[in-house]
Order: sequence, then structure tokens, then C-alpha cells
Amino acid sequence: MNNNIKRTLTTTILAAAFTVQAGENNFDQAYNSVSEADLRSHVKTLASDEFEGRQPTTIGEEKTLDYLTRQFTALGYQPGNNGSFLQPVELVRIEADPNVTLQIGDDSFEYKQNMVIGTSREQESVSLKDSELVFVGYGVNAPEYGWNDYAGVDVKGKTAVILVNDPGFANPDSGKFQGKTMTYYGRWTYKYEEASRQGAAGALIIHETAPASYGWSVVANSWSGPQYHLVTANGNKDRVAVEGWLSVEAAQTVFQKAGLDFEKLKEQAKNGPTAKAMSVKASVTVKSSLKRSKSNNFIATLPGSKAPDEHIIYTGHWDHLGKDPSKKGDNIYNGAHDNATGTASLISMAKAFASLKQRPARSVSFLIVTAEEQGLLGSKYYAEHPVYPLNKTVANLNLDAMNILGRTKDVAVVGFGKSELETYLTKAAKRQGRIITQEDRPEAGYYYRSDHFSFAKKGVPALYAEGGAESADEESAKYRKKMKVILNGCYHQVCDEYRDSWDFGGIIEDTQMFFEVGYDLANSDDWPKWNKTSEFQRPE
Repeated sequence: MNNNIKRTLTTTILAAAFTVQAGENNFDQAYNSVSEADLRSHVKTLASDEFEGRQPTTIGEEKTLDYLTRQFTALGYQPGNNGSFLQPVELVRIEADPNVTLQIGDDSFEYKQNMVIGTSREQESVSLKDSELVFVGYGVNAPEYGWNDYAGVDVKGKTAVILVNDPGFANPDSGKFQGKTMTYYGRWTYKYEEASRQGAAGALIIHETAPASYGWSVVANSWSGPQYHLVTANGNKDRVAVEGWLSVEAAQTVFQKAGLDFEKLKEQAKNGPTAKAMSVKASVTVKSSLKRSKSNNFIATLPGSKAPDEHIIYTGHWDHLGKDPSKKGDNIYNGAHDNATGTASLISMAKAFASLKQRPARSVSFLIVTAEEQGLLGSKYYAEHPVYPLNKTVANLNLDAMNILGRTKDVAVVGFGKSELETYLTKAAKRQGRIITQEDRPEAGYYYRSDHFSFAKKGVPALYAEGGAESADEESAKYRKKMKVILNGCYHQVCDEYRDSWDFGGIIEDTQMFFEVGYDLANSDDWPKWNKTSEFQRPE
């Protein structure tokens, strides 16, 4: 049967079943309880200067967790972690001294200007001394794609120099990887992990805006200052000693001094596995201040009426980047869009579930995690230490940076085609006269950049979707065009602030849509599966 026909048929059956079920409850009233006033109030509070950018382990965390506790307690939710709303997450804060210079050959590169460098190791000082540079293309070792950039090259004790994204991005028509759609092999996290597995002493990723999907300022702001890592038994000594980024201009200088043609090697790297000794050496000493601390995931549960041990888990992250004392003027990264909007939507959705006269059959849990901005650490910790068994977790529904560009005709599925959860999403979108589509920039790898990915890696079907690109009407289109100009460049910048001029229509629709998806799943005995073409599957 054609997949589209199959999906339509399944959606029709679901719609008929749940229309009867919803009619027996006050579903419509709960659905319509999602209000602009509530959403605005939550976003405005969480993104206020009082919360100081919601950085983990700061006063901003205290204020955020206190706010969440008050909200969910008032709604009648149970603490999700053995009598507590909090799940402690042990972190180590590693902050590199910004007075650091990277020496490559005769050239010096300055922190945040043309390089950012640090370590994941729990050590006060790490060094590279005359470490040989080796260009390893995209730094990918992917047997299923018949690709290994490390084949035939020894990087043990050396420094790997790596292109950002994966070979499919630069060569979308080659049939390699997934074309423009980024795989996990394109993520910076993977590149450091693989270089570590290969025994490298250092790893430097070459930043380019198009394949990275963000500018150099994001690298400079996000990878400088305090960086958080999960505490491990070996203090992360299995990671490369030094990991960092080079601006593309710095990389071009290095390649030129090494007598290599950067553009020619990039061309070669996109067509097949590539490695090349660079005949230049790097030296750097990274001194870091270390501080162990505990942050917290927040988890609240509405127990199911018939199958309370089976859970639908909603996720979103409460954290952002905090404050930068060295920055003049406005130095608070308020994170209004990313992710006060998602947190506000989760609270509003929790209110909708709490207002139901009859509780859903399955439990509905809200997991609002810490340290997403540091590499999905809170959700990663939860996935490795689940409060509710993962084999009893029916699905994960993730909300991150909600649609502040107005109502849309479409719903963009991030990681389109990965699971049967899209059948439920299709039904919920149809109620609003909308259709589901693929995200417009699959090359950005957003499926690997938010908290649902931590569940997906463990085999739990996970859905992430957001308002699409086609405005609902002419007025919405005008607003969208104007707001995109205003917000341009505000990702991970101090200008990500709450604005009274925001149109919350898109956020309301998406919140209601995700409420319906969770409601239907929670009142079903269905266990949605990953599609066969997905790289994720539930463990047998």
C-alpha cells in the first residue's frame, strides 16, 4: 500500500476512534484553555532580567525551578521523582581562561576572534605541544555508508582538523549519506567523539556559516565562558585533551602555510574519504577553572487512570546562557524564544490536561530539563537514568523555541518520516486545517540538536515539529516578514528578549496541536514504532 494512502487511512481510523472518546470528556474545553494571556505571562516572567538568563547552577536556576514547582503544584501534578519535582544532575563546570593563544606554525590565533578552544576533561591544565595537524575531511567513520575518513591514517597523539556537517551537504546529488539532510555524523558532538575514539590529542572543527547553519558569533558566544559536562568516573579523560573551532579564515591561513589548497581538499573530501598530513604543528595550553555542581531536571506527572505505568513524556529545556559579566551594556542572554516559549507551552499544556474531567488512561509527564544548551546534558542524563522505564515510555514529544512568526498553514516536522508518531500529528494538524511537511532546512540537523534526540538514541519514538513556513493569511505573512527582520541574528544573542509585539497565534496552535497528540496517545493502547528507514529502533 502506498505510504500516503496508508497514512491517510490510519489517520481516518484514529480520528473516528478519538472523536468518540473526546466526546465523552471535556476535550474541547481543555483544548481551548490554551490562552495567549497565560503564554505571554509565562514567557515574560521566565525571560525577565530577574531570571538572569536561566543558566544552570545559578540564581537563575533557583528562580526557574521555584516558578515551575509553583505552577505544577497549583495544577495538581505529582512530583515525578520519588516525591520530588527535581532530578539532580551532577555537572562539572569547566571554564577556559580566555587569555589563551593557539599557535599553529608561525601564526597565532586569538580566543573568540578566530578560534575558540577548551577541554571536556576535568583537568585544570591541558596542552598540545608541537602536535601534528592532520586534515581528516568530515571526520566521519560510518560503515553503513561505506565511509571512513580515518582509514589508513594514524591520528594518535595528533590533532584532527575537521570540516563541519557531513559529505551529503556539499554533494546532495551524489546519493551519499542523506543529501542535504544532516545526519548525526554532521554534528560537532559526533566529531569530537570520533576523534577521541581514534586516539587524537586534539580536534579542531572548521566553522563555515552555511554548513554549520549559524554564524561565527554563535560559536564565539556558545563555546566560550562556562561549559558544562556530565560528571563521569574518569573525568572525561577518554576525550581529546583539546577541542575547539577555527574560523574559516583562520583555517585558510593554516592550509596555505602548510602548502595545501583548502578549497581543493574540500572538494576532494565531499567525494570520498579524505585524510592529509598538514606538515604544521599546533601548540596551546588551556588553563581552566573547575567546579562541580548539581543542576536539576524538573519532572511532574499526571498519573493515568488505567495504565499509570505507561508514560507519554513531554520535554523542553528551561535553561539558557545566563550572563556575560565581561560584556558592556546588556549582558543577559534572556532566552525568550529559546526556550522560555517552549517552557511556557509545556505549562499551558499541563493546565489543559489538568482541566480534563476524566484523566487520560496513560500517565502524562512533563520533563523540563537542564543544560540543553551545553549539549543536551539534562535529557542525556535522564535517558541514562530514567525515572520511568524507557520500555514503558510510549513516546517523547518535544517543544523547543516555539513559533513566534504567526499562524501557518503547515507544520514542519523535524526529522520528517522517522516514526509513526506523524500519523497522530497529521490528525491533530488537520483539526486546524493544516498539513505536515518536511522542515525547510534539514541540512541544519535540528533533529540532533534538541532534547528528543536523547530519547531517540535509546529507541523511544520521539517527535519534534514546529510551525511551518507558509503563513496562514496575508496579515500573518506581513507580520512574519517584519518579525524575521527584527529577530535576525538573535539566536544565542542578548537580543533574544520578550517583545510585546510578538504574535502568539502560532504558539497557541502548536501547543493545542501537541496537546491533542499527547491526549490521543495517552488514551490509546498503541505503541507507535519507528519507520523501517529510520536509524533508530526500539531495543527488542
